[in-house]
Amino acid sequence: MLPVKKPQPVYHTLEEIRQRKDELLEQMQEDNTKFSTLWGEIFVKREGNSKSDYISGIIANSVTIIDMFLLYRKLKKNYGGILGLFRKKH
Repeated sequence: MLPVKKPQPVYHTLEEIRQRKDELLEQMQEDNTKFSTLWGEIFVKREGNSKSDYISGIIANSVTIIDMFLLYRKLKKNYGGILGLFRKKH
């Protein structure tokens, strides 16, 4: 499917160009505000974690590490390593 080309606006005066520039600047500031808000929400430190939340986090991380180890072992056994980096030399 071919990309759809949007018609380019035609400007006849400097005033029209300035107005468009101001509109784009406002849109960029709004987008920057949205991105800043979303970025801040990603790295919000959660306060008031209980001991059970702490322990469940440790368990989840441990399960992830064990899963990664088992996957590595399986790859090494079946394919000679990840991307063939650890192939046995005959």
